[in-house]
Amino acid sequence: MATVLAARRLVPLWRDYLELTKPKVVALLVLTAWVGMMLATQGLPDPVVMVMATLGIGLLSGAAAALNHVVDQRIDAQMARTHSRPVAKGRVSSQQAIAFATSLAGGGFVLLYLGVNPLTAWLTLLSLFGYAVVYTMFLKRATPQNIVIGGLAGAMPPLLGWTAITGDIHAHALLLVMIIFAWTPPHFWALSIHRRDDYAKVNMPMLPVTHGIEYTKTAILIYTLILCLVCLMPYIVGMTGVIYLLGSCLLNLRFLQYAWKLKFAADDSTAMATFKFSIVHLMLLFLLLLVDHYFKVSALYVS
Repeated sequence: MATVLAARRLVPLWRDYLELTKPKVVALLVLTAWVGMMLATQGLPDPVVMVMATLGIGLLSGAAAALNHVVDQRIDAQMARTHSRPVAKGRVSSQQAIAFATSLAGGGFVLLYLGVNPLTAWLTLLSLFGYAVVYTMFLKRATPQNIVIGGLAGAMPPLLGWTAITGDIHAHALLLVMIIFAWTPPHFWALSIHRRDDYAKVNMPMLPVTHGIEYTKTAILIYTLILCLVCLMPYIVGMTGVIYLLGSCLLNLRFLQYAWKLKFAADDSTAMATFKFSIVHLMLLFLLLLVDHYFKVSALYVS
């Protein structure tokens, strides 16, 4: 009987530890890092380096997410969206979560340092510190501009992927960082509008709480316009071709349509619909970068 009960507990425990890593978020981060690796070279990158870099970046990203669960457990327990998280519910203790995060971070750093290059290892560790410490422990609780300033940590994966292959920092990689940096505020503020009451309940200074929902809608529209302009830059500097230009313009116009509706004709579902589309937007945008890289069309020709 004891063996059966232990086996039954093992599956939920495994799921709890997986949940600590925020696997959906990490998957999106790893996708952008992977695209950064592919864009860093004209051909195909070394598959061994790609695997090592993907694992290392994924492990350190998961570690940052696990630390976020520990730091935010009090507020997580009070919010409808997060109250059932493993640490908030007590299914995983703070000590267990910290030990798990430390193991992931240590393993990821060693993989990157020894199997990829020291620059990527240190930059990835710096990103972990930026998210888990600077953003989660300080900015998140200090200013309504938390997601704008702290968003830089979440925008780093394409640069990490690039440095994993080349060993240096390139301006094109920084453009990819700028795209995610501009994308983050409208993405997260749409969710924070939907969950405004939750954030108010825990005294979290998110923009809809401190400045109101209408102000936040205006900010989302402005940042979406900024995103549209930033997304043009890879084409302007010759990094990408027409496939990316046309595809990104269509994606950005659709994002702008959501932002416009949220500002001027919103219903109860618009904020969440905008948030969900923003995730699809980023995924497709980076896949477009990849397709354009290997099937680049430099200009439109009219005969």
